[in-house]
Amino acid sequence: MWCEKTMTQKRPSNEKALPEGGTLERLFTGNITAKILDFLSIHRNYDYNKQDIAKYSGVSMRHTLNVIEKLEKLGLIKHTRKVGHSHMYQYNTDNITAKTLYNFSLQLSFDECDKILEQQTGNEEITVI
Repeated sequence: MWCEKTMTQKRPSNEKALPEGGTLERLFTGNITAKILDFLSIHRNYDYNKQDIAKYSGVSMRHTLNVIEKLEKLGLIKHTRKVGHSHMYQYNTDNITAKTLYNFSLQLSFDECDKILEQQTGNEEITVI
């Protein structure tokens, strides 16, 4: 159903979707492309217009426009449809590079979690089931 793809959680207009920053953003500190990729990869099952991508990733509209064009040319995101005057974009889960980048980001997150758990448990071995 088309409603499921466009429904997003309501956030205050000045609030980023990832307040602490995503994995790629933490790796590439301050990189606007990483901010946008983090947002779209985490919400990869939904499509967003350019304004929402800018708002939820915490990037200016001007920079978002440039990054979206670059990411679309690289095949990391794809144009899904047009709603009124808005073009909708989504993380391209069909692209092997996008899949690899997502898996890399996910592995970085797991590594960060392991380090935090180690610190909190006093370096005890933890078996994940």
